[in-house]
Amino acid sequence: MTSLNLYGVPFSQPVRSVVWLLLLKEQPFQLVPTNPGSKGNSGSRNPAYLAKNPSGTIPCLEETDTGYTLGEAHAIMAYLCQKQGWTDLYPDDLQARGRVDWYLNFHHRNIRDASSGMVAPKIRKDLDIPALLQERATRIFTAALGTLDEFPLKDGGFIAGDHLTIADLSAYGEIGQLQSQFTNLFDFAPFPNVQRWLAEMHKVRFHDEAHIVLSEIGDISRDAPSMDTIRSANINALGTIGDAVKAFSTP
Repeated sequence: MTSLNLYGVPFSQPVRSVVWLLLLKEQPFQLVPTNPGSKGNSGSRNPAYLAKNPSGTIPCLEETDTGYTLGEAHAIMAYLCQKQGWTDLYPDDLQARGRVDWYLNFHHRNIRDASSGMVAPKIRKDLDIPALLQERATRIFTAALGTLDEFPLKDGGFIAGDHLTIADLSAYGEIGQLQSQFTNLFDFAPFPNVQRWLAEMHKVRFHDEAHIVLSEIGDISRDAPSMDTIRSANINALGTIGDAVKAFSTP
């Protein structure tokens, strides 16, 4: 069996999406702590890491037996699904896959703005993100949430149809983090279909393990978490994820 390394930290939204996929499929892997933006030995801007993923972002997947590496969460999830034959999560029917791909493309400058508009300004004060950009990102995210609520989620089911796909795993990485039991940064009351979908996602296996880092950090709507809090949450989440992998990897 191919040995997999996944580089990143649990607090990263795209990393969590890939982690959840791997846990769902009980695919053994090692989550290698990698600090985004750092040039240190375990940083994503270190030359050794850049040789694996030139964009210097997390996550990055590495197949240790072949040396193959791949960055970008959506590319990683699609690659794994195609290689492993996980057609339940990434359909081989072209029209069904097209609906998944639609969302994966829609995500980047729409739903992904949840992080730049709401989460990042709370935890990365050093970035000094202008208020105007925060407001714009929040408007874009809110409008995109309305699109999901009014169209793909309107008649029940999931984003790309009547069953879970990697579109949902990706979307939840951004949308789910804003819930009251996690960062508590958004009011979902105007979006009943999104609320229903969030409740369904809570029932998916390994939800708690993949998102324990958010439970550890908790509500940041009033006070920003300290770097020690974030660091401790990431460390504890690494342990929880590692224990889950060990449980299904042990004969």
